Amino acid sequence: MSKKHIEECVRESLQGYFRDLGGETPDGMYDMLVRVVEKPLLEVVMTHADNNQSRAAEWLGLNRNTLRKKLVEHKLL
Repeated sequence: MSKKHIEECVRESLQGYFRDLGGETPDGMYDMLVRVVEKPLLEVVMTHADNNQSRAAEWLGLNRNTLRKKLVEHKLL
């Protein structure tokens, strides 16, 4: 799966979100999108890293403590 494919999936999902709003004004979209993307990202990366936080943090380009904080926030620890 290429970066372009992921971008297109996000684009299509956002178009659907706006359609589902039915003309209502969206609120807090940035935080909502970060939450719904970040959790599956962390789940998949942790699985592929065999739950090794140091390895996952390196792959994500995050500090290990930052990764741990995010895992706790998403109730993945």
